[in-house]
Amino acid sequence: MPELIFAPEFDQPIPYIQRTRSYYLGLGYDNPYVWAHFTDVPFAAPRKSLDQAVVGLVTTAVPYDPLKGDQGPGAAYNAHAKFFEPYAIASDDNPDLRIAHVGIDRKHANMSEMACWFPLEAARSAVQAGRIGRLADHFYGLPTNRSQRHTLEIDAPLILAKCQADAVDVAVLVPNCPICHQSIALLARYLEEAGIPTVIIGAAKDIIEYCGVPRFVFNDFPLGNAAARPGDPKSQHAIFELALELLERASGPRSTIQSPFRWSSDPSWKLDYSNIDRLSNEEIARLRSEAEAARVAAKEIRLNSIGQ
Repeated sequence: MPELIFAPEFDQPIPYIQRTRSYYLGLGYDNPYVWAHFTDVPFAAPRKSLDQAVVGLVTTAVPYDPLKGDQGPGAAYNAHAKFFEPYAIASDDNPDLRIAHVGIDRKHANMSEMACWFPLEAARSAVQAGRIGRLADHFYGLPTNRSQRHTLEIDAPLILAKCQADAVDVAVLVPNCPICHQSIALLARYLEEAGIPTVIIGAAKDIIEYCGVPRFVFNDFPLGNAAARPGDPKSQHAIFELALELLERASGPRSTIQSPFRWSSDPSWKLDYSNIDRLSNEEIARLRSEAEAARVAAKEIRLNSIGQ
């Protein structure tokens, strides 16, 4: 009889809700964040076949601004690069979107290849192949906001209005950090309630499913690289196709599929992100100081942006 060989216990989707709660408790913050959670999930069926549909893309990445500090490969968390109002950029533009402003997996994620977090080229290829009708005139940026009320009452209506102005039929949404996943999940729910079918391509399975969304393509990849593996065009196009297939085939809400791609043959990368148990006391003290400085900086930047 062949020997049973099991995968390591940790080789499963990272429990980001538990991991981040323990992390911030370990840093000394004793008021754990309350994540959005719903039992009822809205669901809108596509009204057109995809080869006739206008597809809108939504991201939590931000256009690169060289005046806002380091945002390149290996950049530390950069609160100065954050944005606080939804944006729209022409889909036929060639944007340079970055992810240094959010809490991605800086140890393992690729920060130099935009296709890893924004599937614009895969979407353009789908148009050329006749798989989808066309891209919306713009793609849209959703700010990452810890305030669920702000996302639902301010940002989501603005994104919806932009989608409606562009006659969007279906939307593909790609988040980056843990809070990004929550914000995108809330937006997906809002768009579905307004009749626009959505699908999320993401990496934080527990956050997305805890919130409750209509359709979700899960990639077991590091945060920040939810859309593809680096240097792997096959994964870019295959994952985008999975999202399109789920838009077509899902018969009801909470429809989740997992892509067949593995990030690495060594799953130990999953042990690192925000894992307080792997940090020394000195590292915890340093990270607490950095977190507090970042919190203060982000608050000042937000206040300044509101005042402008």
